[in-house]
Amino acid sequence: MSQAAAPSNWFGQPRGLTILFLTNMWEQFSYYGMRALLVYYMTSQLLFGQEKSSSIYGFYTAFAYFTPIIGGTIADRWLGKRRAVIIGATVMAAGHFMMASEPLFYVALATIAIGNGLFLPTLPSQINDLYTAEDPRRPWAYNVYYVGVNLGAFLAPLVCGFLGETYGWHYGFAAAGVGMLSGLVIYLYGQAYLPRERAVAAPVAAPTSHRGRDTFLLLLGIGLAVTVFRAAYEQIGNTIALWMRDDVNRVIGGREIGAAMFFSLNPLLVMVLTPLLLAWWRRQAERGRELSVIRKMAVGALLVAASYLLVAAAETLAGEGRVHWAWLLSYFFIFTLGELFILPNGLGIFARLAPPKLGASTVAAWYLAIFSGSLAAGQIGRLWSRVGHVPFFVTLAAIATASAGLLYLLEAPTGRILARTAEGGRFDDLTDVPEGLARPSNA
Repeated sequence: MSQAAAPSNWFGQPRGLTILFLTNMWEQFSYYGMRALLVYYMTSQLLFGQEKSSSIYGFYTAFAYFTPIIGGTIADRWLGKRRAVIIGATVMAAGHFMMASEPLFYVALATIAIGNGLFLPTLPSQINDLYTAEDPRRPWAYNVYYVGVNLGAFLAPLVCGFLGETYGWHYGFAAAGVGMLSGLVIYLYGQAYLPRERAVAAPVAAPTSHRGRDTFLLLLGIGLAVTVFRAAYEQIGNTIALWMRDDVNRVIGGREIGAAMFFSLNPLLVMVLTPLLLAWWRRQAERGRELSVIRKMAVGALLVAASYLLVAAAETLAGEGRVHWAWLLSYFFIFTLGELFILPNGLGIFARLAPPKLGASTVAAWYLAIFSGSLAAGQIGRLWSRVGHVPFFVTLAAIATASAGLLYLLEAPTGRILARTAEGGRFDDLTDVPEGLARPSNA
């Protein structure tokens, strides 16, 4: 019997959604808690140089989004979704606890990335099976799930960042491990409320389409533009972390706030700004003035460029002193707004244009753009210790602007191909959250 037909539910949704919501919330807590400490740990505890730390950060974030491409295939063909989640969560928890041992640092990073490869693509893919095709709650299920994504990412820097910076790095990493174990326990407890596993069907060749080549080239172009964008975007956990620690006056109300705790601003703003932005877009659509999806993405890249120019201006005005924390808040606001314009809409395009029977593979291509962009971000971040901070931030703004230019060039072909899609129905941009989405909008 479908979970949707169950006689009882929680919060107006199937109980299984609550289980998946809480499991993912704790996984996000562990992932972003560890990531908030990573650069600080490498530069302060391991005494790595800034360039080396930047490269390691880039490789880690890149492979954290590369392994799901392989892990999703393994889950579909051999393990099944439930076993993949359980194994992935266990492996990730082990990796987080390994971070408490300095000699196991590289092994720990690899272990977390491998576990993430099994966990990330399989947990959200269970949502759809909780509902019948006619269930009116299904379109909103991913929005509910997405709140858990950002809630975990919001809490992580506050808890793990505070423990790591106040009591010692290993306490912060241990808290991330405990969070991952909490998610695993919730998932095991809620097995009875989750959808039954479906038999894996034999691969079916996708039918050919006259628009297949044009669609492939379009997605390749968008992927290239997003790769360029993420080279600037991913500095938020890399060089921006160093800037917050070393160049920002974080004294508020007579007390200095730990730098890592400021990472909670991004997911908090995502949760606050998303409904406001959706409401504004809907009003614009009713008036016939809504931007095209590709133009929204270009605007997002320009907003992120503006956020880096703002930081460059703050550095210039501060001179030899520290930048006031109000500039940091302004940066996060503009940066997050730009992120909401570009990343969810980009993922939505990939999901919308996926050929029949190739939906997972097409969404996996989006992860490849995250992978390549994160690698580029690690190398761009090496410039932090080679050039002045103001020129560095101007360079990031130029990179994001270049991405916007590439996206504007793709507006006409994107409009033509979207108009030809045979799926029907309105493309809801930010609200069209596909199953492969299991990170905050910065995924």
